Amino acid sequence: MPKSTTVGRLAVIGTGKIGQAAGKLWLHAGYEVVFGSRNPAGAAALAELGATVATPVEAARAADVVLLAVPGETVEELLPSLADALAGKIVIDATNKIGFAEGRWVSTLEPGLTEGRWMAGQLPRSTVVRAFSHIPDELLWPRGTEQALYWAMAIAGDDRAAMATLTGLIHDAGWVPVDIGGLDESGHLDPGGSVFHLFYTEIEMREVVGLTVAA
Repeated sequence: MPKSTTVGRLAVIGTGKIGQAAGKLWLHAGYEVVFGSRNPAGAAALAELGATVATPVEAARAADVVLLAVPGETVEELLPSLADALAGKIVIDATNKIGFAEGRWVSTLEPGLTEGRWMAGQLPRSTVVRAFSHIPDELLWPRGTEQALYWAMAIAGDDRAAMATLTGLIHDAGWVPVDIGGLDESGHLDPGGSVFHLFYTEIEMREVVGLTVAA
């Protein structure tokens, strides 16, 4: 199947479960992917899949679209070193500032501040969009391959051109993208949000987040 975008090379910063799964899905779809890891030698197995492995800064510089998939508790210490390399690029934010309180997952950001809006404030020279953060990481790969284009993934962002690119990338990863609005409306896919760690078809997700369902 032809790729849905004109993106040549994608970078994935982070080689944890989300980063590896997303990168593998894009490799499977025919994209060139470079992984950024603070321990490139430890991520050598990814090279066997056809990916390039580099440092986070090198990976960010090598692509026009970058998936940021590092743990929420370490992202702040990494961002200053990446800011210049990410300037002018689309950054797909898959990070979560997450905590557990009163029996449920919650965002540790101040009330009313979404993860995507927080990230946009940290990277003002980049175009931040939000995706991949609400799907259980261990199911990203099997659901995107064994049941491709069956399950929905919520996406959000303020820039329409960037959202069009993101829509194609999510589709090519085997998921049905559902645009839930701008970064200020993206709390649905944050920790504690209405779709966080839950699976829906496109119609089900649209109903849950209050979007119009096409007839």
